[in-house]
Amino acid sequence: MRSRTDITEIEAQTKIRAKYLRALENEEWDLLPGPTYVKTFLRTYADALGLDGRMLVEEYKLRHERLSDVDLQPISPRRAGDRDRKQRSRVPRLGLVALVLVALVVALYALGRGADDDEPSGGGTPVSTQASTSTQTTGTSTARAAPAPARLRITALGQVVVCAKAADGRTLVDGRTMQAGQSTSTFRSRRFQLRLSNGQVRLRVNGRTREIPPNAGELGYQISRTGKITGLEPAQRPTCGA
Repeated sequence: MRSRTDITEIEAQTKIRAKYLRALENEEWDLLPGPTYVKTFLRTYADALGLDGRMLVEEYKLRHERLSDVDLQPISPRRAGDRDRKQRSRVPRLGLVALVLVALVVALYALGRGADDDEPSGGGTPVSTQASTSTQTTGTSTARAAPAPARLRITALGQVVVCAKAADGRTLVDGRTMQAGQSTSTFRSRRFQLRLSNGQVRLRVNGRTREIPPNAGELGYQISRTGKITGLEPAQRPTCGA
């Protein structure tokens, strides 16, 4: 529509019937012959309009393609013979576990008696207590795993100026003007801050597509690690460029 190109011109250029081109525009996938044709038509149509065909195909695959036949195969039930063999093999394993536990208890008891015999009469802190405290502290710090960062990808639906920064102050998109169909790479950070010249963008946060309400004015958002999107006042929005 922006280039004032008639659908019949695209039909003649791409050799794709006009009804299929309209189905692509309206995302009426059931009117198209099949997924293989959809991806071919998308790529050809996008190239004819000067858009990124590869990006449109990837977005279609993520949003509309089903799992492969291998993923959809049911889990086959175990046969009776397999269950019997597993039950028979479990008996010696249980005996071995019991022996290991008995040996461990005996060893701990012997260590405790040795520590009592070697303890000085002055009444200092036992060595076994110090070792236990150190082990507990180390185990606690090891168990604390760093939380996963948030993931963000920005796709332009129209012409829009984008400024994006990470939680550590890194500039991810430095006030770049993006055209319709263009996408950024996937960024990772604890938190993101965005400044947008308008609402012509679609955000993909932690694998979920989030639409921005249409707005002709400047917008500002903050995205948390959990994917929560909150608005920013003008003074809080990030700045990019000179």
